[in-house]
Amino acid sequence: MAKEKKVEQITDMEVDFAQWFTDVCIKAELVDYSGVKGLFILRPYGYAIWEAIQNYLDKRFKELGHDNVSMPLLIPESLLQKEKDHVEGFAPECAWVTMGGSEPLEERLCVRPTSETLFCDHWSHVVHSWRDLPCKYNQWCSVLRWEKTTRPFLRGREFLWQEGHTIHATKEEAMEETEQMLEVYADCLENLLAMPVVKGCKTEKEKFAGAERTYTVECMMKDHKALQSGTSHYFGDGFCRAFNITFADRNNQQSYPHQTSWGMSTRTIGGLIMTHGDNNGLVLPPHVAPIQVVVVPVAQHKPGVLEKAAEVYTALKSAGVRVKMDDSDNSLGWKCAQYEMKGVPLRIELGPRDIENGVCVAVRRDNFEKTTVQLNTLAEAVPALLEQVQQGLYDRAKRNLDEHTRDCATMEDVKRFIETEGGFARTKWCGDLACELKMKEDAGVSSRCMPLAQSGTKGKCVCCGKEAATDIFWGVAY
Repeated sequence: MAKEKKVEQITDMEVDFAQWFTDVCIKAELVDYSGVKGLFILRPYGYAIWEAIQNYLDKRFKELGHDNVSMPLLIPESLLQKEKDHVEGFAPECAWVTMGGSEPLEERLCVRPTSETLFCDHWSHVVHSWRDLPCKYNQWCSVLRWEKTTRPFLRGREFLWQEGHTIHATKEEAMEETEQMLEVYADCLENLLAMPVVKGCKTEKEKFAGAERTYTVECMMKDHKALQSGTSHYFGDGFCRAFNITFADRNNQQSYPHQTSWGMSTRTIGGLIMTHGDNNGLVLPPHVAPIQVVVVPVAQHKPGVLEKAAEVYTALKSAGVRVKMDDSDNSLGWKCAQYEMKGVPLRIELGPRDIENGVCVAVRRDNFEKTTVQLNTLAEAVPALLEQVQQGLYDRAKRNLDEHTRDCATMEDVKRFIETEGGFARTKWCGDLACELKMKEDAGVSSRCMPLAQSGTKGKCVCCGKEAATDIFWGVAY
């Protein structure tokens, strides 16, 4: 349903998608700029969204036997240097501490860009026997990566995330962990954030520094670009060898454990904005929305209106709904625009005539449909409406993904598709790095993933024309 725009401060996404995104982040009070470039302040409303993601994931992690820990902020340079591929992968993004107070340090300290080396150093001290395995740890923290170009949520120098790190006695156990955690991320994105995903494996070029295999969940934004929204890595025993982590196995033989790591960050909030938002601001799925319902009294100066609105608020709160009542002296138009901009999934309007008739009006944020609801059925009707909004947002995002995923047979097909529509180009690929680089150079796309759901058919590599059986997704990514 078409909707007249109310918030003139937000640039239309059709005019400038990047500026629309920044406007929404600021106007919806998700972030503010700090005094250091690339370090953003996560305001209460934005942090509440992160808390919902955090709570959802933390519960799942603990159900699967993971324990939360806390590692130091600083990594000695000598420790970071122990795994060559890893340090080379992160070297351009490292920030260094060279002074302690007024004294120069004997060794530079890196502000953690990620914590694999810290976990490995710890395990080298505490793991001795197969009885000590598996170690399944997670930490919630911030990390620092000195990005040159920064944007709220999508590419900040400091950002919040969780990083899971585990070691196992066998490759099979570690691979099972890697794949299982990818499913946890897919579940979070689809069921909490209403963001459909493509699950797949990264190419050798795109995998995590030091990993043997990297799995990813890729999401499509409203502008048809890709967002890598969570990754899970299998490291083999490379880090364990570098850090001399050994254990006595059941046969009393010294062995190296097999390692995984996996992470999801506040970048997903950026994905949430770009998956569901519109020209009036945020559109939040009810499962993650800090405020699921706002109660707006109409003609609140008239007798009985505020009292009845308070009853509605109490009834919804008792039913487990995250609800707010706005009885401020702002105008009705301002309130409607404000909560639409903040993406509140459902607005309940209640005026004198509604009270006389024993009803209220529920307005959905996803499609602006209005429903008259009996006041005595609110506790049952509102949760049902919220689930309809949640499903409606997922269905709309899934249509966007499906309608802008295209099978392409040639390089020209890919170029034409990306230039005219944008989205995910699905092709065959021979696996050659030269072809992957040529796709970037000629078509302007990067490999997103080799989907786990392979077709099993053969065809011609989109780049070189050789016989190929691997399906791969290409796209322009954030």
